Amino acid sequence: MIRHLVLFKLDEGVERDDPRVAAGDAAFRALGGQIEELRFWECGWNVSDRPIAYDYAINSAVEDTDALRRYIEHPAHQAGVALWREFATWVIADYEF
Repeated sequence: MIRHLVLFKLDEGVERDDPRVAAGDAAFRALGGQIEELRFWECGWNVSDRPIAYDYAINSAVEDTDALRRYIEHPAHQAGVALWREFATWVIADYEF
């Protein structure tokens, strides 16, 4: 199994109540039911106010690197990424467990 973690940081001046952010959140929340390669899916807003904290996280799992590639290339995933690209940056980690 591969764990796929993504941490998002909203761009300067962008707030959670921005309609673009709401659309991005909704798009990512829906992915768990749209992409069959996902074995585990959760996402949500960070509750920490520490200065080093990111704003939003995705925690997911897929079977193997082929499934990860199919997930990344899936049109629903690509559509969500396109939304987030408008107002955030992110870092990822993919590791076997």
